[in-house]
Amino acid sequence: MSGLIAVRRLTKVFGHGPNAFRALRGVDFDVDSGDFVAVMGASGSGKSTMMNILGCLDVPTTGEYRFLGHSVPRFTQDQRALLRRRYIGFVFQGFNLLARTSALENVELPLLYRGESRAARHRGAMEALDRVGLTAWAHHTPAELSGGQQQRVAIARALVTRPQVLLADEPTGNLDSERSLEIMELLSDLNREGGISIVMVTHEPEMAAYARTVVRFKDGLVLAVERKEEHIHARH
Repeated sequence: MSGLIAVRRLTKVFGHGPNAFRALRGVDFDVDSGDFVAVMGASGSGKSTMMNILGCLDVPTTGEYRFLGHSVPRFTQDQRALLRRRYIGFVFQGFNLLARTSALENVELPLLYRGESRAARHRGAMEALDRVGLTAWAHHTPAELSGGQQQRVAIARALVTRPQVLLADEPTGNLDSERSLEIMELLSDLNREGGISIVMVTHEPEMAAYARTVVRFKDGLVLAVERKEEHIHARH
């Protein structure tokens, strides 16, 4: 197993006995460094459970999950938390921003948790906001920003720790079509030019079209993996 992420024969069972629910039934899944992966599937297909395991928010019942060659299920809870903080960025459908806090302070939060100095937090957050085109909005609160701008702040917050991989769960789910395309263009640029690996859950084929690899889940299994030889999508 090589690359950034390698999952083999992964299962996840919730509950016990006859009422147990098998959310994942033996999944094989890979993410190469620098890839852009779209994960698709109906509700209940296992894709969110898979994302929670990849993000070290949950642990598998059985099977192997390797991150940069390291066996994550063998990690302690503290080691998984460290992996999550140092190597993984998260973007959600809900922007999860602190309402009474400026964009800059929202983006600084992960660095605060890491114990960075005030100067280092400010510098890192401004660099991340610059990457998403929001330096002029650094001192505005979420209420003063559009939905698309709020999601850009959330992406900057995910980028501020310089993660190896960005996990995005329906990142355009709360946005209109125009703002959705803006966010997808931003993610695509971060992947192509910034070299950030992205794993994104989406229901929308238009959003999945930005990815190089599409993984389709059904009933707790990977139904198909589709890889584009050359990543091309129509600009809107």
